[in-house]
Amino acid sequence: MESLKLYSLCMIFISLTSSTISSKLLASDVELLLTKIKPSLQGPSENLVLSSWNISVPICHWKGLKWGFSNGSPLLCSSPGTSSNASLVTDPSLQLVSLQLPDAGLAGEIPREISQLSSLKSLYLNVNLLKGSIPFELGYSVALSDVDLSENLLNGGFPLSMWNLCNGGLVELKLSGNNLSGVLPNPTFPNSSCNSLEVLDLRRNRIQGGFPDFVTEFHGLKQLDLGSNLFSGSVPTSLDELNVERLNLSYNNFSGVLPKSKFGAEVFQGNPGLCGAAPLPKCNRGRSGLSSGIIAALVIGFMTGVVVLVSLLIGYVQGKRRKSNNEDEMIEEGELEEENGNGGGEGKLVLFQGAEHLTLEDVLNATGQVMEKTSYGTVYKAKLADGGTIALRLLREGSCKDRGLCLPVIRQIGRVRHENLVPLRAFYQGQRGEKLLIYDYFPNKTLHDLLHGYMNFNLFSISSVHTYLNHDTPVYLQDTRAGKPLMNWARRHKIALGIARGLAHLHSGLETPITHGNVRSKGVILDEFFVARLAEFGLDKLMVPVVTDEMVAIAKADGYKAPELQKMKTCNSRTDVYAFGILLLEILIGKKPGKGGRNGEYVDLPALVKVAVLEETTMEVFDVGLLKGIRSPMEDGLVHALKLAMGCCAPVACVRPDMNEVVKQLEENRPRNRSALYSPTETRSGVDTPF
Repeated sequence: MESLKLYSLCMIFISLTSSTISSKLLASDVELLLTKIKPSLQGPSENLVLSSWNISVPICHWKGLKWGFSNGSPLLCSSPGTSSNASLVTDPSLQLVSLQLPDAGLAGEIPREISQLSSLKSLYLNVNLLKGSIPFELGYSVALSDVDLSENLLNGGFPLSMWNLCNGGLVELKLSGNNLSGVLPNPTFPNSSCNSLEVLDLRRNRIQGGFPDFVTEFHGLKQLDLGSNLFSGSVPTSLDELNVERLNLSYNNFSGVLPKSKFGAEVFQGNPGLCGAAPLPKCNRGRSGLSSGIIAALVIGFMTGVVVLVSLLIGYVQGKRRKSNNEDEMIEEGELEEENGNGGGEGKLVLFQGAEHLTLEDVLNATGQVMEKTSYGTVYKAKLADGGTIALRLLREGSCKDRGLCLPVIRQIGRVRHENLVPLRAFYQGQRGEKLLIYDYFPNKTLHDLLHGYMNFNLFSISSVHTYLNHDTPVYLQDTRAGKPLMNWARRHKIALGIARGLAHLHSGLETPITHGNVRSKGVILDEFFVARLAEFGLDKLMVPVVTDEMVAIAKADGYKAPELQKMKTCNSRTDVYAFGILLLEILIGKKPGKGGRNGEYVDLPALVKVAVLEETTMEVFDVGLLKGIRSPMEDGLVHALKLAMGCCAPVACVRPDMNEVVKQLEENRPRNRSALYSPTETRSGVDTPF
């Protein structure tokens, strides 16, 4: 009798289980999307992006989705019959392959029913307002290989089940910028090596516990980011077993002595209890018992050393001061009186490398013409008496009044030399406070001109630069216009790479880093070989706050302003990266960012790309001229460059790559056909060539 009851219960359980499994199998991906996934993702209010998931709208127009069939073939929206949902909705072989809704305003929770999408390979729900915990069912998705849930409001722990995705070939797992807590669980599945995993990004959460040693068994890992969490304990020596290209353990609670490692100490900065090489604090050796006699001897020796050191220091300072005065006499044409018939006056000319033979008389007697006016002042093309040509930038009113305050910034800029930066050769300040920056002259072809058509420059003839400083009225000559050369992808890539290298040098190639502060296409000068040179770097430090705040407003209107940048004094390398991202999008799309489009509307380049990605029309955003001669946008690095640009334009500053990473990615994804760009002449570096 008991066995019969047990049998009956088993049969009831099997029946219920079978009916549940059967109902799940019968639920198509379309039905799951409409009845379970959509309501959960959009939250309590209607979401405009998800409103396209509607039976009355063709499936091909449902935003953020990619479809395929059970036989492995993709759904081609250009094929006949895709304009109607009648057959597709009821087709049991139609399966969802990719769910991509980054920055789509989602405000609900991650639906557990996603695990029932048997062919789903990629899930991108990053930069939204999703809350709640990560459902453990997500770890039982059969085909999921790429998961990005970063920059949301997720909480709770890291589900142990997520490691199950390694069995299906997990490649990328990004959960950064949430509120995940607890200890990172150790995988319990047999294939603990998770060999296919390349990116594990958990930064900016509240995960605690010791360093997860098991990740050293993930032999395919290329990027591991555990920064800005609550990890504690010592850093294990097993860390060197990682063969990653990028590692970040900064801003945690690791402590003790940092073991000798192949990774730089900057990877571990921001751990208060950790000591080692700079930038970490030095490790103090333990105290040993010393007798009073030894201590007294040490004190006497120390005091004697101090006296000697102070004496040496006084002598060094005096010698340094004498040397500085001698250098000023050698490199500065100190307080020269002009003898050109225009009356007496005083001025100071500071020379830098490449302009050793330039004199104050050369500058003031140069004949020139106005080239352009920028946020910093007016730029002239000036002809020297010996036939050479220089570019003069007369700083606008609002630059620093005190020459003593200007000089430290000027000297810092004057020492910068790089093939992708316009070198400062000299600085002049006159008796009336006028300030001239003297540069090498390059033909005035800017990236803005080549992308959007040449501007008409009003060219003026002036008897001398000094005459113009006295505010004489220049004589109008003529307008000029030149043809627009072919701007194919090879040339644009070369330009973008040059700009990136110049910025990377400013950010990390100098003893004292420099923030550019004004990255834009109008500030990129090109020569006949399409070598890009950045101008105007660091000049914001010469301006008073009122002027710099005006420049921030201009940057916002022109579309280059980072979201977090409110005042120019807070600009940094990350705001430069954002502006570079906009510039790279401008190169790829061929449209001016910000105001100035047709009918005066504001052009938001990142928003254009996001819409194109959601509508699966990404290839349509590229400039037509860019695609000429391109057989495979993926192989030629076009798609990668677009992703890189969007990464630089991330709304959260810490998510953006640094410029060294940008340079690396551009170098690794060069166009295949670029031989026509290179010539022996182009390999020369003209950065140290005098006028």
